[in-house]
Amino acid sequence: MNITVKLFATLRNDRFDKSEIECSENSSVSSIITILDLDEKDVAIIFINGKHAGVEDILNENDTVAFFPPIGGG
Repeated sequence: MNITVKLFATLRNDRFDKSEIECSENSSVSSIITILDLDEKDVAIIFINGKHAGVEDILNENDTVAFFPPIGGG
């Protein structure tokens, strides 16, 4: 199945902003993090189709997943 992955802030370094990824049916968010060779601790916020999600959530065909690193400010 195909999903769209969007990376934000420092997760884009030496990667992409937005990409289509092919993965197996019933893939979890965690499996996409592995495919992208990201460290789970570097992914603090996850959205699937604009709604907050977790690493164990299962993806569906044509979902859009957005990954954000921990965000500091002040």
